[in-house]
Amino acid sequence: MRVLVVEDAPRLANTIAEGLRDQGIAVDLAYDGHEAAAKFNLNPYDVVVLDRDLPGIHGDTLCQLIADSEDPAMILMLTAADAPAERVSGLALGADDYLPKPFHFPELVLRVRALARRKPTAQQRTLSAGGIELDPLAGTVTRDGRAVALTAKERAVLEALLKASPAGLSAEKLLEQAWDENIDPFTNAVQVTIHRLRRKLGQPSIIRTTPGIGYQIATDRER
Repeated sequence: MRVLVVEDAPRLANTIAEGLRDQGIAVDLAYDGHEAAAKFNLNPYDVVVLDRDLPGIHGDTLCQLIADSEDPAMILMLTAADAPAERVSGLALGADDYLPKPFHFPELVLRVRALARRKPTAQQRTLSAGGIELDPLAGTVTRDGRAVALTAKERAVLEALLKASPAGLSAEKLLEQAWDENIDPFTNAVQVTIHRLRRKLGQPSIIRTTPGIGYQIATDRER
């Protein structure tokens, strides 16, 4: 999952971003409306956490631009304006959810994950392929019924592979979906994470490397 956090208070923006990253979510940051619009046009996002009172392009205008785009993200409007009329107007602009400040961070995480599941292109809550089952909300992974303990980043990579299955993902696509814009494009983070996943998921290896395609979850027939 990839999220864009748009918040003009740097300390709050960085706190939200780091908290979501700790959950294995790839997060990009924008501190004003112009920067947010530029990043949204450049990258695919599942969810945008959007402050309403933004410099540059106002949050209301940005909300409409995102909602009316060809590939809209789900929008969580995050603002201090919590009167019922403000909530109604925010939802009318195209926001999918509305969370007033101050907020409880675990609730923010749950709302972001819930919005990602509601996105039209999203799959069912539990992802499964090749004997692997992953529940992104609960953070649990099993293989053939056996619980597997993974780090947040390992779950994020496995989630991306399961969503793509039976197709595969290149290392570049995995960087795009499981990391954020600050990652070094020449890093070996994908290879290292895949190696750890293969070891933790056990034998026979469930993740195969296909030349010209990238990494794929092996089907039952290929296992």
